Amino acid sequence: MQSLSKEDMARRVARDIPDGAYVNLGIGMPTQVANYVSDDRHVIYHSENGILGVGPAPAPGEENPDLINAGKQFVTLLPGGCYFDNADSFAMMRGGHLDIAVLGAFQVSATGDLASWATNDLSEPPAVGGAMDLAVGARKLYVLMKHCTRDGEPKILGECDYPLTGKGVVDRIYTDLAVLDVTDEGLRVVELVGDNTLEQIQAVTGARLLPQAS
Repeated sequence: MQSLSKEDMARRVARDIPDGAYVNLGIGMPTQVANYVSDDRHVIYHSENGILGVGPAPAPGEENPDLINAGKQFVTLLPGGCYFDNADSFAMMRGGHLDIAVLGAFQVSATGDLASWATNDLSEPPAVGGAMDLAVGARKLYVLMKHCTRDGEPKILGECDYPLTGKGVVDRIYTDLAVLDVTDEGLRVVELVGDNTLEQIQAVTGARLLPQAS
C-alpha cells in the first residue's frame, strides 16, 4: 500500500487548519503541522506550558532558555504573543477557547475514544501531560498517528485496549494511509492515500469503515 511520510502527514493536517484558528499542537509529530500551514493563513499557536503566539524555532545561537514549548523545544514568540502561568494556560484549554488540538495517539476507537497516555507495557512509564484537558476542552480534536503499530497491529479499533485519555472526543483521524471522520454512524473514510482501496485499509483497521460519502 502507498503511505505518507511523517512530513506529508503533517502537511495533510495543515490543509484543514483554517485562518484565524487558535491551535494547540501536541508533542511529537503534531508539532510539524505548523511548518506546513500556508502563508495566507494566520494561525495562533498555543503551548500548554503557557504561551500564546508561538513562533518558529529560533536560528542557531539565538535560543532563549526561558522560551520553550511543552516538548522542551526552543521556540520564538510572534509579535503580539505572550506567555503566562500554567493556571491561565489550562483555563484556556479547559474553557473551550482553543479551536483545534492536534494530538498523537496509541489507539482511537470507532466512537472517537482516545488513548494517548499509557500502554499496557509497564516498562514504558505513562505520561499524560495536558492531553486530557485538551481532549475535553478543544472545540475540535484531530489525531495524527501511524495507522498501525511497528508490529503491524491496528491502532484504530472497535474499542481501545489502553487507558482512555477521553471518551468520544476525537473528530478526525489522520494516518499515513487515510483520513477518517468519527461520525454517529461510525468511522467514515474522507480520503485514501494514493491508489489504496477501502478493502486494503479495512484489512489493517480494527473497526468497520464506512465508504466515502458520494
